[in-house]
Amino acid sequence: MPPLLPSLYRAFWLALLLASPFASAQPGALDTAVLAGTCFNCHGPDGRSAGALPSLQGRSPAELRQRLHAFQRGQAPDATVMTRLMKGYDDAQIEALAQWFARKEGQ
Repeated sequence: MPPLLPSLYRAFWLALLLASPFASAQPGALDTAVLAGTCFNCHGPDGRSAGALPSLQGRSPAELRQRLHAFQRGQAPDATVMTRLMKGYDDAQIEALAQWFARKEGQ
């Protein structure tokens, strides 16, 4: 894959998120939607997976929070890339993601 292609792919998703209606639904929602955009690459649009990876949307905040922290701490034996990815998130970002994906089902 040419080196420029991953950057263009991320730019496409960022532009899509910035233009989407859920991005400005409430204060802070834009930041969380952009943060959640990295999850869409593997877990599907809005966290609804159509493939083998689990969907994130509609799970309880507690379940998501526990799972994300387990990845972050390297305590998820079934993890693939998630352990490395979650090391870049802080507790506030994990909480925001847990709330955002849990809330998305009802919207």
